[in-house]
Amino acid sequence: MSKKAAVMRGDGIGPEVVDSMLRVLKECNSQSEIILCDAGSEQWDRNGRRDKSYIPDATMKILEESDACFKGPTTTIPVPDAPRSVAVTLRQKFELYSNIRPTKTYDRLTPNKKLDCVCFREATEGLYTGIEVKITDDSAIAIRKITRQGCRRFMNSAVNWANKYHIKKMVAITKRNILKQTDGIFWEEVQNAVKGTDITLSEIYIDNMAQQMVVAPEQFNGAILVSTNLFMDIISELASGLVGSIGLIYSANMGDDFAMFEAAHGSAPQFAGQNKVNPTATVLSGAWMAEYLGETEIRNAIFAATDQVINEGKVVTWDIGGNASTTQMTDAIIKYAKEKLRK
Repeated sequence: MSKKAAVMRGDGIGPEVVDSMLRVLKECNSQSEIILCDAGSEQWDRNGRRDKSYIPDATMKILEESDACFKGPTTTIPVPDAPRSVAVTLRQKFELYSNIRPTKTYDRLTPNKKLDCVCFREATEGLYTGIEVKITDDSAIAIRKITRQGCRRFMNSAVNWANKYHIKKMVAITKRNILKQTDGIFWEEVQNAVKGTDITLSEIYIDNMAQQMVVAPEQFNGAILVSTNLFMDIISELASGLVGSIGLIYSANMGDDFAMFEAAHGSAPQFAGQNKVNPTATVLSGAWMAEYLGETEIRNAIFAATDQVINEGKVVTWDIGGNASTTQMTDAIIKYAKEKLRK
């Protein structure tokens, strides 16, 4: 039987890039069952903002019955009474504790700068639990929650990744000199996780890490970078900037028995409907979902095809030096992917 994936097209540019991804999978003859469903602030607005979540109950039911899901870019409205983001809601609902962003430069885009690392972000704890207390009209406290169990399962997944892909270097990003208790627990579990392995472990403070990623990113090549929720959110975004465009960065959110795939970029409503945005991050995230659902050969063909299109530079979007439309770049990826699948 084919696996089932729930696909949320999202807000802003979401429908365009998700449709590109779905077209690539279809042309590559993916056999997974795709079920389209609604989520995001635009549908929340259309429904009169009466729901407590950006994810309707009907969509949540579909998600619960699926093997994985794909989340198109969604907008999170920055007002006090608005729902939590779709991503945070699903990470906590399905305990998707590992947010994973492989980050690799392309030869044509950054010929003098090479970065090839994997950003592992704990995705259910830290400041993103959203626990805040208003003390007075002029002051409030946000609580950074770190648990040993949460750190342990997260680090086990990072070590499993290292073993699967033969990675021997790990860098833990903390601010343990200041956050002695919370980062203290995290660092202890990092150390415990690598005991008995051949992984070389180092620790770096978040402020220094940001500087080092700018001045000497190559030192992190071949490494897994691990950190708590907010710190790695920042560092993974910084790393994506070094690659040349946030439109190139794909990601997954994984737990024990469910996964959510998404592009790293946002909904960019200012570009919606213009057929100009880079489909790469969404296409690669969809290819990774295909692999998760058992179609590794499709994943490999799409990744190789996308790499070829970007490095050739003939049919690419404006953000990476071209003038192709979203549709044209998608077509080029499909052409090469189908060729590779026929070999």
